[in-house]
Amino acid sequence: MHSPKAKNTGRRDGSPVLGGSFEFVSLTKPVNRSSPRHLLQRQGSDPTTARLRASESPLRRRGSGSSTGSASGQGPPEEDGIRLNPSLIGISLSSLLAIDLWLSKRLSVCACEDSSWGSVRPLMKLIEVSGHGLPWLAGAAYSLYKSDTAAGQEVMLNLLVGLLLDLILVGIVKAVVRRRRPAHNQMDMFATFSVDRYSFPSGHATRAAMCGRFLLAHLVLAAPLRVLVLLWVGLVGLSRVLLGRHNVTDVLFGFWMGYCQYNLVEILWFSPQTLQGLLGHLA
Repeated sequence: MHSPKAKNTGRRDGSPVLGGSFEFVSLTKPVNRSSPRHLLQRQGSDPTTARLRASESPLRRRGSGSSTGSASGQGPPEEDGIRLNPSLIGISLSSLLAIDLWLSKRLSVCACEDSSWGSVRPLMKLIEVSGHGLPWLAGAAYSLYKSDTAAGQEVMLNLLVGLLLDLILVGIVKAVVRRRRPAHNQMDMFATFSVDRYSFPSGHATRAAMCGRFLLAHLVLAAPLRVLVLLWVGLVGLSRVLLGRHNVTDVLFGFWMGYCQYNLVEILWFSPQTLQGLLGHLA
C-alpha cells in the first residue's frame, strides 16, 4: 500500500521524481552566463587573482627594472658613471699638454729664418752646438789624455763616464716615450742620430744640467765664471725652445733628469786606485 506522501511529491514544474529522490532547486535569481563575473568564475579566478596576473604581464615585467631603480633613487650603473665622469687626473694632464703645446709654439720665435726673431737663429744654433754631446765627449777624452796629474785624470775620467751615461739614459727614455718633435721644427741639427727624431727629453738640457753641476762641484772657478756656467745652462735650455726643437716640458724634464744624473755619477765615482788599475790594464 503506497504512502499518501508519495502521491503528493514531485517537482514544482510538474515533472515526476525518479527513484523517489528529491532535487533541490536554487531559489535565487537565475545566473547570467554572459556576465563578466561569470567569465572570471569560469576561468577559476576572482578579481584579485586577475590583478595579480595582469601585474605579471611581459610588458610590466620588462619595465619593472627601470621603475624599481627610479623608485629606489638609484642612479645609472657604476660603469656608465665612470664613462660619463672622466677622472680629474686625465683632465689635468690634457690641460697641461694643451698649455705646453701652445706655449712652445708661441716661444719658437727662431724656428726658421722667416720667424719674428729669425736673425737671432745663427746665435741660437751656436749655443746648440756648445751643448751637443760630441764636443763634450771629445773635450773630456782629450783632457783625460793630456792631464798629467792623478786628480785631473780622475775628474776627467768621471766626466767622460757621466757623458756616456747621459747618452745611454736619454736614448732609452726617448725610445720608450717616442714623443715627436714640434711640427714647426726644421731638422737641420748638427750630427743627429736615430733617436734624435724624438723630442722627450731634451738631451741638450740633461747634458747642460749634469755638466754644469759637475763643473761647479769639481773645478775651482771664480765667481764670474760660476755665473757664466749657470747662464750657459739656462741659455742651452732656452735655445731648444726658441729654435722649435723641443717643447717646454721636454726641457724642464731634461734639467731635472740631468740634475739626477750627476747624483748617479757621484755614486759611481771612480777612485784614484780604480783609475790606476784601469790604466794598468790598458797599458
